[in-house]
Parts: sequence; C-alpha cells; structure tokens
Amino acid sequence: MPKTDAQPPTSGFQSLFRNYAFLTLWIGQIVSQVADKIFFVLLIALVVNYQPPRFLENSMRSSVMIANTLPAVFLGSAAGLFVDRWSKKQILWVTNLMRGSLVLLIPILAQTHFLLLLLIAAMESILTQFFAPAEQAAIPVLVEEQNLMAANALFTTTMMGSLVVGFAIGDPVLGAAHRFGGLFGREILVGGLYVLAALILALVPMREKKHPASVRLHPWQDLKQGLQYLRKNQRISSAMIQLTSLYCVFAALSVLAIGLAAEIGLKETQFGFLLASAGVGLIIGAAFLGQWGGRFNHLPLPLVGFCSMGIMLIGFSLIHQLWAGIALSVLLGIGAAFIGVPMQTLIQVETPSEMRGKVFGFQNNVVNIALSLPLAIAGLLADAVGLRVVLTGLGVLLWGVGLWTWHQTPKVQSISRP
Repeated sequence: MPKTDAQPPTSGFQSLFRNYAFLTLWIGQIVSQVADKIFFVLLIALVVNYQPPRFLENSMRSSVMIANTLPAVFLGSAAGLFVDRWSKKQILWVTNLMRGSLVLLIPILAQTHFLLLLLIAAMESILTQFFAPAEQAAIPVLVEEQNLMAANALFTTTMMGSLVVGFAIGDPVLGAAHRFGGLFGREILVGGLYVLAALILALVPMREKKHPASVRLHPWQDLKQGLQYLRKNQRISSAMIQLTSLYCVFAALSVLAIGLAAEIGLKETQFGFLLASAGVGLIIGAAFLGQWGGRFNHLPLPLVGFCSMGIMLIGFSLIHQLWAGIALSVLLGIGAAFIGVPMQTLIQVETPSEMRGKVFGFQNNVVNIALSLPLAIAGLLADAVGLRVVLTGLGVLLWGVGLWTWHQTPKVQSISRP
C-alpha cells in the first residue's frame, strides 16, 4: 500500500502541515467529530417532541443513548474486517454521507414515531463502527513513519477538542439553528455537517493496493486471523491492554467526578469542569508529543504516563480545594497523552497494511466495552466503599498496570521497528 505525498525526513507538526492528503483527512475528522457530538445532543433534545409522560422521560432518554452506543459494543470487530476488503477512502466519505442522510430523514420518518428515532440512532452508530477503524488505518497510508507520532498527537488533540467543544456548543448551536432555520433547522445543521465531512473526505488523495488473499478470506476467517495475529504480537497486545486501561479510567472518572466535584467545592452538576480540565491536559500532552515526542521515544513514555496518572488519582483522594482539583485534572490528562499517543502510534507502525482494519476494528470494539463497563461499576463501588477509597484503588491499579506491561515488554515504548 504505497504512501502518498512523500515528506521530508523531519518530524513534528510543521511536516504534517505540508502534507495535503493528511490535512484533508484531519479537517474531515474535525467536522465529523463535531457532528457526532452535536448529533448526540440532538437525540436527547428530540425526545421532548414525543411528549413523554413525566415518569417515562428519563427512560426514553436512556433508550436513545443505548440505541446509539450498543452497536459499538457488538459490531466494532466485525466492521473492522471490511476495512481491509474495501477502499478506506470510500468507507470514510460514504459512511459520513449516509449518516448525514439519516439525520436529514428524521423530520420525514421519525417526527411522530419514537421507535424510528431509535432505529436511526442505532444505524448511525453502526455506520460509525465502519468509519472509526478506516480513519485509523488511513493515517499510516498518508503519513511517513517518522511523522506518525505527530499525526496521532494531532488526531488525539482534535478528538478531545471536539469532545469538549461539541458538547459545550451543542445546545446553543442547535437552539440557533432552530430559531433561524425553522422547525427542522437542527436536523439540517447536523445532517449538513456530516455531508460536508463526506465532501471533504472524498477529496483525500489516497492510493491503496488491494491484497487478493485478504479479499478471498471469509469474514469468520478474517476475525480468527486478526485474533491470532494479536496473540502472537506481544507489543501490539501490550499496547491494546494499556489503551484499554486508559479508557477504563476515563470512563470511571466520568462517574466519580460527580461526587468529587462536591468534595472540592463545586456543585455536582459542575463535574464537567474536572473532565474538561483533563481534556485540556490531554491536549497539552498530545501537542507536546506531536512537536517534540520523537526526541523522547527511547524513554518508557507509557510507564511515565501510568505512574503520573496513578499519583494524580491518589492525590484526588487527599484534596479538598478547587484549584488543586483542577490542577490535578490537567496533570492527569497530560499523563494520559503519554500513554495514548505512543501506544496508538506503535499499533499503526507494527501492524501490516493488510491487517490494519482487523486490528483497529478489534481495538474499537475493546475500547467501546472499556468505556461502558466502568460506567456501571464505578458508582456502585463508590457507594459501597467510599469515593476516596475507589480513587486510591484506581491509582494503585494504574501503577500496577504500568509496571506489569513495562516488565512484560520492556521495549514496548519504542515506536521504531525492531
């Protein structure tokens, strides 16, 4: 699979910004990610249109959330199989075009039928399962190996930025669209963002070489082949474990932050300040690695990240001041970047082109599960043994994961081929 837009042998953001193909993919990602977050806000807002009884209002909101997240748990790996069979570029722009079309169909099909809204939410999530591994697999096609650290840092930065910005502006932007665009202005806005992302991604210059052996395989054989590859490649398996642990912690923190906010002087409804601060820290860490990470890839960056995150979580169990909570959240995010960016880069470097769809599909599946299970467990543990005990336990656990993975694969932090 030849790479496009050959780059000079330099690293950092400066080299990436001269790569037209990558820039186009990156801009398309930004538009698509923002559309995803606003679409989620739109789903919650649309529940009001069905005038649910007061005692069913929360249940209807929950059912919309489940419909939009459940396919991610069951279809992540299966969708990744087709990324190796089909054109990644076509998957990128067609899935966004189809998602935009589904949103634009809401006023026609789901205006009075709640079940149809649930179906559209589920179908949108299914299409996302194809888009996510194709996006990750496209990066090493367009970017030279020495610039993958910077590319992943930039993608991580914009992903977290869209998470913070998308949810923050979702409600006011939808309100403005409703005022100026009429009854269906919100659906037109979100659908239009998806269509715009599709048009941008259709312009990505990407040349891909098909692998006949991969095309001939049965999907079940593809899945077994991908799992066998992960079992044999200890470096990629270790990177997957570390990324899964990272996402588990962030999912648990999204629940624990509600109680922690009350402990440091905020209202429980203001827990978003802590999560946003962690997002800012992750952006800072990713930006640092993107610009200068190549100078430090000989160091055990993930171990540093796990240990620093463990210290911050234990610190949360000891503080009572707002400023300390915000500072620890920022430092926690920086530590997370030292895990997420190098490990994602390692997976891209180590995975052969014909296996990327399978590997990234499996990763997408595992990450979605990792984001779901702690949501149910963290709150129960906090009620049973106390918030500060759970935070301390998480900190110690992160130290254990970091030391274990480093001991098992002492060279896993290196992103260069052995």
